[in-house]
Amino acid sequence: MQMNYQSVIDHFYKEDDALRHILLVHSRQVADKALLIASRHPELQLDMDFLEAAAMLHDIGIIRCDAPGIQCFGSEPYICHGHIGAEMLRNLMGEEMEPVARVCERHTGAGLTERDIVGQGLPLPHQDFLPETMAEQVICYADKFFSKSHLEKEKNVEEAARSLAKFGSEGVVRFRKWAQMFE
Repeated sequence: MQMNYQSVIDHFYKEDDALRHILLVHSRQVADKALLIASRHPELQLDMDFLEAAAMLHDIGIIRCDAPGIQCFGSEPYICHGHIGAEMLRNLMGEEMEPVARVCERHTGAGLTERDIVGQGLPLPHQDFLPETMAEQVICYADKFFSKSHLEKEKNVEEAARSLAKFGSEGVVRFRKWAQMFE
């Protein structure tokens, strides 16, 4: 899949400001880690162009969220950024963006189940948002190593697993399974 992800970013992030910088640095970190995993595991047969584009766009929805610590001054809860990003991409480009939109909405935590959403009272549609395809899983996994509030640091597997605990134990189990597969 050849896609000009930069033109999509430019469409939504018109100003060269701190938020755009955070998005670009974080997304490049995630893309590079996902591409490294894919290159180390040719048996996964991942489309490198798709992997890079989807990783670069996975957080596109942060612009509409309220997270001042990372220069997000929108009105929506941050937990919704994946779902919002998916809708932004679908509205911009329709069916063509569906595989990337799915990455957006399925990367939060190590994926969220409907039970997680209902049980924690999260402001998301009551459905599962779990990474299903191998590309979705690789990008979700790679994302857990990088924080948008500490761009200079890559977490190790243990630190990344600990950061998932707030989303429930199921996500930690999924993450550890991915660590065994991808490391």
